[in-house]
Amino acid sequence: MPGLMLLDTPSLYFRAFYGVPESMTAPDGMPVNAIRGLVDMIATLVRTHSPAELVACMDADWRPAFRVAAIPTYKAHRVAQGDEEEVPDTLAPQVPVIEAVLDAVGIARIGVPGFEADDVIGTCTARASGAVEIVTGDRDLFQLVDDSRPVRVLYTVRGIRNLQVIDEEAVAAKYGIPGRGYADFATLRGDPSDGLPGVPGVGDKTAAALITRFGSLPALLTALDAGETEGFPAGSRTKLAAARAYLEAAPAVVRVAHDAPVPDIPLTLPSAPREPEILVKLSERYGLDGPLGRLLSALRS
Repeated sequence: MPGLMLLDTPSLYFRAFYGVPESMTAPDGMPVNAIRGLVDMIATLVRTHSPAELVACMDADWRPAFRVAAIPTYKAHRVAQGDEEEVPDTLAPQVPVIEAVLDAVGIARIGVPGFEADDVIGTCTARASGAVEIVTGDRDLFQLVDDSRPVRVLYTVRGIRNLQVIDEEAVAAKYGIPGRGYADFATLRGDPSDGLPGVPGVGDKTAAALITRFGSLPALLTALDAGETEGFPAGSRTKLAAARAYLEAAPAVVRVAHDAPVPDIPLTLPSAPREPEILVKLSERYGLDGPLGRLLSALRS
């Protein structure tokens, strides 16, 4: 399905970091496991999916102020010193190298101040005129699937060589909700990994029943405010009423932006490196001949 491929780059380099041994080092001994793993992931994706355009979407702000203002606990458990994200000591130095490698190869790399990679993905998806494939290990992006375009997620939970294709049918089958209802479902049940509390006492089954019955969170809240009782599983109406303030604020956290100020830059995959001399220096400095050779071969084919 040639078209636009969007990489949730932080998700992928974290996966590479934990999936590739730290014994993979540069000539000076610096671990380069995340760099090598990510480059090989991109090579595999280019070779097996042949996208016409590709964007490495980045976190310019991993914990945006507008989300913290709405839900103060958002990612609070992952804050290190100051307001920085807690990142393994041996991963942090690899991220600037990843960015330099992507730039030298000529792969579009986009991060927007005040927004997460998810928001770049949401905005690029909204702007795209054709098919979109989103590569991520984050279920939050299931909210973007849309069979009519199509937009689908290539979910990395089983590895980059065994991607799970998530479309509306897959969302409906996995969660028992309408195919485009994931964001509302996630708002109700919460997500501890992001510090999103959800509605106390409302788990997956109740959340799925509510979204299936009412179709959307706004429709559910309209029924709740109108005093309706039909369609609410036993005890859920009281729980929802008690969490009314949360339900008003949470969508700003859960829903990815569709209108972030993403720059209009060329997204077409290069057939040759944009900055070959810089790429050679990076390859020599960090011992990247193997993975870069595989990536450049995939880009030429």
